[in-house]
Amino acid sequence: MNFLPLIEAKREGRALTPGQLQETVAAYVAGQIPDYQMSAFLMAVFFRGLNGGETRALTLAMRDSGEVLKFPSDPRPVVDKHSTGGVGDKVSLPLAPLLACLGFRVPMISGRGLGITGGTLDKLESIPGLTTQLGPERLVEQTQRIGVAMGGQTANMIPADKLLYALRDVTATVPSIPLITASILSKKLAEGLDALIMDVKFGPAAFMPSRDEARDLAWSIVSLAIECGVMTRALLVDLSAPHGRSAGNWLEVKEAVECLEGRGPADLQTLAIECAASLLVQTDKSHGLVHARQVASDCLASGAPRRKWDELIAAQGADLDAFRAKLQHDHTAPVVQECRSDDDGFIIHCDAKIIGEIVRDLGGGRMTKASVIQPDVGVDALAKPGEEVRRGAVLGRVHAVTTEQAEAACARLKTAFAFSHLAPPEHPLIVETL
Repeated sequence: MNFLPLIEAKREGRALTPGQLQETVAAYVAGQIPDYQMSAFLMAVFFRGLNGGETRALTLAMRDSGEVLKFPSDPRPVVDKHSTGGVGDKVSLPLAPLLACLGFRVPMISGRGLGITGGTLDKLESIPGLTTQLGPERLVEQTQRIGVAMGGQTANMIPADKLLYALRDVTATVPSIPLITASILSKKLAEGLDALIMDVKFGPAAFMPSRDEARDLAWSIVSLAIECGVMTRALLVDLSAPHGRSAGNWLEVKEAVECLEGRGPADLQTLAIECAASLLVQTDKSHGLVHARQVASDCLASGAPRRKWDELIAAQGADLDAFRAKLQHDHTAPVVQECRSDDDGFIIHCDAKIIGEIVRDLGGGRMTKASVIQPDVGVDALAKPGEEVRRGAVLGRVHAVTTEQAEAACARLKTAFAFSHLAPPEHPLIVETL
């Protein structure tokens, strides 16, 4: 195709037709549009934007560029949760088995971490023997059989998104709301969902730094998903501090298991319950959030989601004996060092960005997509904003490969905390629901 006129049209701010966008996506996936031209087009979109119709057409064209999941008729709704990501964001791990126990089918297609943002697949792969490489047929079969599967995007699912995201990542065109919307929803629409809950983070360590930017993205996703037939809601979630008390792949798995056993941090449990409750209401399995929260809380407390977790990871190849043995260890990294406070007072801030950078630099995150992950490093036992500490109290524990790395990380960890002699006001975790 002659792609130049479409680049020029978007450069001048003119709208493209659905047919033009469908042809563009198909031609790019087929290798008929070179990267340098697509880069120019993406930059034009970055500056000129897409209107609602263009965003819809791009999303559907990306969805239809590969295989889509097809589930048989079943009274259990097909649902998923998607997070825009952040430091310590492990909500998917306890939520997926909880949803399966609440009578949903959950084909959770997740991603890997990049930079300081953790990835669900990296967390899962810290479990001995577990695979996240599930083809479409296996993903559907497992979801039908046990109610849940957690895997990655396959080679034949949404190839347009893989190609376009890789190009956006190296052309400074990632932070575009229409392009983010198309990327997220092309994957979610390919799952054949009945309902979706979005967890949209904001804060210094989040993809969207401000609440207003997070709201704009959430509205874009919610409105288009509903237009495409998927009942969708979004939670705006404050990520000023890490979720939970751990950051790092295996450490977050341990904390997710603690949540499933009723011993997890309050913020993690709150997010899991709120996501589950919203999906119960969205699919008419409950007629109000108060009732739905109680149903989800009772289910979590019953122990059924913890048993479902073992069923889930065993279905994906995990060695349950090795997993249980690993859970019993206080740490699995070679070196652990406690970071102690030099101050007295109330913690008024815990900088999630600094903590994410520490975990990344310890080897728990990626500097590039080719980086090799160290699954057992990270930070746990983190003190939380609002807590009162004394000099010498533990602010967190660093799990590292070497003593030198642990000492450097501990020094940096201290800079993540700010103190006051006055207790800070409480800030809501979920600030808005759309």
